[in-house]
Amino acid sequence: MIPFNKPPLTGNEQQYVLQAMQSNKISGDGFFGKKCQAWFEENLGCLKTLLTPSCTAALEMAAILIDIQPGDEVIMPSYTFVSTANAFVFRGAKIVFVDIRPDTMNIDETLIEAAITTKTKAIVPVHYAGVGCEMDAIMDIANRHGLFVVEDAAQGMMSTYKGKPLGTIGHLGAFSFHETKNYTSGGEGGLLIINDERFLQRAEVIREKGTNRSQFFRGQVDKYTWVDVGSSYLPSELQAAFLWGQLEKADEINQNRLATWNAYHDAFKPLQNAGLVDLPKMPENCQHNAHMYYLKLKDLDQRTAFIEHLKANDIMAVFHYIPLHSAPAGQKFGEFSGTDQYTTTESERLVRLPVFFGMGEQEIKKVIHTVLSAND
Repeated sequence: MIPFNKPPLTGNEQQYVLQAMQSNKISGDGFFGKKCQAWFEENLGCLKTLLTPSCTAALEMAAILIDIQPGDEVIMPSYTFVSTANAFVFRGAKIVFVDIRPDTMNIDETLIEAAITTKTKAIVPVHYAGVGCEMDAIMDIANRHGLFVVEDAAQGMMSTYKGKPLGTIGHLGAFSFHETKNYTSGGEGGLLIINDERFLQRAEVIREKGTNRSQFFRGQVDKYTWVDVGSSYLPSELQAAFLWGQLEKADEINQNRLATWNAYHDAFKPLQNAGLVDLPKMPENCQHNAHMYYLKLKDLDQRTAFIEHLKANDIMAVFHYIPLHSAPAGQKFGEFSGTDQYTTTESERLVRLPVFFGMGEQEIKKVIHTVLSAND
C-alpha cells in the first residue's frame, strides 16, 4: 500500500531529541527551541516567532492577542479545518463564512467586503494547499475597515505571495507542524508569527500561562507573577529538537516534494485537456510548497469511485474538508454570507493524492499509471 502520507524524517531527529533529553531543560524554550525560532525569524523576515504545541494553539493565541470578545464577528472560508473557527469561537466570536474561489480553493477576496458589519473584528484567510490568498486585496480591505488579519498558513511553510513568505503579511500568522504537514515537530506542533509590534510583549505573557516568566529569565524583572490571561502554549524541547532536524534540511524537503508535484502535474495534463479532471491552478504571483496534489473529478459519485479504484490498487487517496458551515457546530456558531456557489460543490469533487518526502520513483510512477488507468 502506498500511504497518503509519511511524516518526513531527515536522519538527524533522533540524535537531537536524545540531546534534548539529556539536557537540563526539556520543558521548552531551550537550546533547540531558540534555534528554531531564530531560524524562522531569519528566513521569514518577521518581527518575532514563538513555537507552540500546535497550530491550533497559535490561532488561539492570535484570538487572544486581537482581543476577540463575545459577539465579535470573524470572516473566514468555510472550506478549512475546524481549528480555524474554533480558536475564535472559544473567545465568543461569531464566524462569518465566505465562499471560495474555484481556482485556488482560497477565500474569494471579492466577497469579503460584503460580509463586513459593525461587529466584524478580523479576517482569517486560509492559504489552502500552500497557495497564497490574494493578500494585497485582503490587507487593503482590512486597513480601510480597521480590521485585523490573521493568516492561517498551516499548510504554507516555504510558500510565498509576491515574494513574501506566507504568514508574514497579516498582523499575525500561524504554521502547523502536524505529521501531515511538509515539516513536523514529532506529530504535532505549531508556530505563531508576529508581524505587528503591538503584540510582541503580550504574546510571550499569554504563552507562559499569563505570567511575565520570559522577562524574568531575561533579567528584566526581579520576580515573575501572573499579569494577564494565558494558557500552556509552550511546546516541549523534544518537539523543538525534532523540528530542528527538519529545518536543517528544509530546502531539500521542499525540492523533493516539488519534484513529485511536478511529475504528477505533467502526467495529468492530458486528462485535463480531455475534460476529464481539473488540476490545481497556480497564480503567477504565488510560489507554492507542494503541500498537496489534488485532482477535481466531475462530482461526488465520480470521486468516490475514483478513490475506490486507487484503493483497489493499493494506493491511499483521500478527500478533504467537509465545509464547516454545513456542520452542526458551524450552524450553531456561524453563518454563511452570500451564496454557497463553490464551497460545497468544489469540496465534493476534490481528491488528494499521496505526496511525501522521500517518495520513491516507482511509487510515483504507480500512482500516475493508476490514475491514468482509471479513465481507460
